[in-house]
Amino acid sequence: MRVDIWSDVVCPFCYIGKKRLEAVAQQLNMPLEIHWHSFQLDPEAPARLEISNTERLAQKYQRSVAEVEAMQENIAEMAQQEGITFNWQQANSGNTFDAHRLIHFAQSKGLGNEATEALFYSYMTQGLAIGERETLEDVAARIGLNPVEVDDLLDSNELADFVKYDEDLARDQLKVSAVPFFVFDQRIALAGAQPREVFAEVLQKAFASIKHHDDDNNAMAEPAAN
Repeated sequence: MRVDIWSDVVCPFCYIGKKRLEAVAQQLNMPLEIHWHSFQLDPEAPARLEISNTERLAQKYQRSVAEVEAMQENIAEMAQQEGITFNWQQANSGNTFDAHRLIHFAQSKGLGNEATEALFYSYMTQGLAIGERETLEDVAARIGLNPVEVDDLLDSNELADFVKYDEDLARDQLKVSAVPFFVFDQRIALAGAQPREVFAEVLQKAFASIKHHDDDNNAMAEPAAN
């Protein structure tokens, strides 16, 4: 089943949603064809933040550092339930534009899922600055992308139009204001890192819709009785 996902690699809920979706699909024995789409949460961010994520979020949402720390601890507990170690104290959510370009490039090589997983892991677990070239080159090498092609990509503006197209589509047509955002079988939308039972319900609904559509097509194709 095709699943289109809009996400950002510095979004903990996107990683949590990804893991929940994958777990449910495995339980249901339902292969997924995932198409990753770009959505930058902070397009103006520098490659590396000079302040901690905690301080940045406190400033952004006008909360105290203690409040943000409590929020991040709750997210880390939620992530742990999905097998994710979220080292939020070390995380540095810099600019993700080049990371999104790398995902599009990897996707063209059939490695979109691998690139996305590696970028999430680099940010959330390893605490690497996701906007820095060294991090992107490390991720690319880890998943087996050609280093020369990756250098050419990062030296250019290649695939920037793919990032912009994804974001324009999300905001202007799909009215997406936050991620993760999922579209199943290009028909059924779901916003947020929903509980596993919600993913199961939506996957089964989408599968039933596909089966019904296929049955209708088969009936139309049957020859008339003599």
